[in-house]
Amino acid sequence: MEYRTIQTTCTYCGCGCGLLLEVMDEGLVGTLPLKTHPINEGTLCIKGWNVHEFVESDRRLRYPLVRKDGDFQEVGWEDALGMVASRLMGIRDKFGPDSIAFLSSAKCTNEENYLLQKLARAIVGTNNIDHCARL
Repeated sequence: MEYRTIQTTCTYCGCGCGLLLEVMDEGLVGTLPLKTHPINEGTLCIKGWNVHEFVESDRRLRYPLVRKDGDFQEVGWEDALGMVASRLMGIRDKFGPDSIAFLSSAKCTNEENYLLQKLARAIVGTNNIDHCARL
């Protein structure tokens, strides 16, 4: 058995706590707080302690799914993103830009939230953007 830790940043909120992912034989088995990190100084919330669990979950979506004939089918990323862009632009063109709203997450980084608001305002043309800080 090979055990090692990998330093990373928690993905559950925008705080950016430092943590160590415990890896055993290439599988994630646990999480430890990073004691030298300036944000969390060796502490973690309950979500941070369990951040490794979703990575190994068999319920995690790994590919885009599109509903066809009532069932979900895997499609490629290019197809999925093209479909989303096409449908959003169709809605915008038919009903106006304020018929679309965006909801972001505190799990996103500040940079990701910035990009989403740029998409909403500069490309779609709406100010209807908010986020949910409750995790």
